[in-house]
Amino acid sequence: MALLETWRNLAYNTEADPKAAENLWNAYFTEEQRIYKEILGNPDVVVKGTVKDLAAKFGVEVLLMTGFLDGINDSLVTPNPIETMEEDTEVSLEYDREKLYYNMVGCKANWLYELPEWDNLLSEEVRKDLYKKQKASGTYVREGKKIGRNDPCPCGSGKKYKQCCGR
Repeated sequence: MALLETWRNLAYNTEADPKAAENLWNAYFTEEQRIYKEILGNPDVVVKGTVKDLAAKFGVEVLLMTGFLDGINDSLVTPNPIETMEEDTEVSLEYDREKLYYNMVGCKANWLYELPEWDNLLSEEVRKDLYKKQKASGTYVREGKKIGRNDPCPCGSGKKYKQCCGR
């Protein structure tokens, strides 16, 4: 099984214990932020190596590194072969600054696009422009009629909303 498939099975397992899933994502987001701080803090250094080497370099497990590579792949100058990636696959983290920032805004990853390291990479004006472009490109959700507490639940259970999905 390819690393990406293993990562996705672990990270997106809907049958997993909710507490374990929360712990996994909390650990991931903490490490993701730390890795981005290092990468963005040294913008002239292109990080390259095998998946296993990068995991060791950043002090994370191979699967967590796989999740990181999955997340950054759309922002790279040359995307990595993440679908078929194994521990010994050579990868590069050469990123397009504007594309990376834009994608972080799109993912609502404020813990990443608000990092102070961006100050040295993109001007405030460019960041504001990218932010506005990303927000303008988003999809809009039309809200339907508000469901009252005593209305029938829209799930079809026959119960009042307050006694069913409105809890």
